[in-house]
Amino acid sequence: MVAATKRKTSLTLDVEALEGAKELGINVSAVAETALIKAVAETRRNKWLTENAGAFAAQSDWHERHGHPLADIITAPGGSSWTT
Repeated sequence: MVAATKRKTSLTLDVEALEGAKELGINVSAVAETALIKAVAETRRNKWLTENAGAFAAQSDWHERHGHPLADIITAPGGSSWTT
């Protein structure tokens, strides 16, 4: 496993939250890093969805007008997926 490169930074956090974390032995750096990774991933996902909304709408419109190209082999969950 490759170790991640780390960079020291400064954060301004609520005093009570920091004291509570210290009392409970919570690693503030690890919590902040995990939250930041999650926020970056979620923001990237939302940005991608927004940037591609037109393509999703066009695909949905095409399916509405023409049907799904694999409709003859796709069925509801639990059903047979191939017709013979």
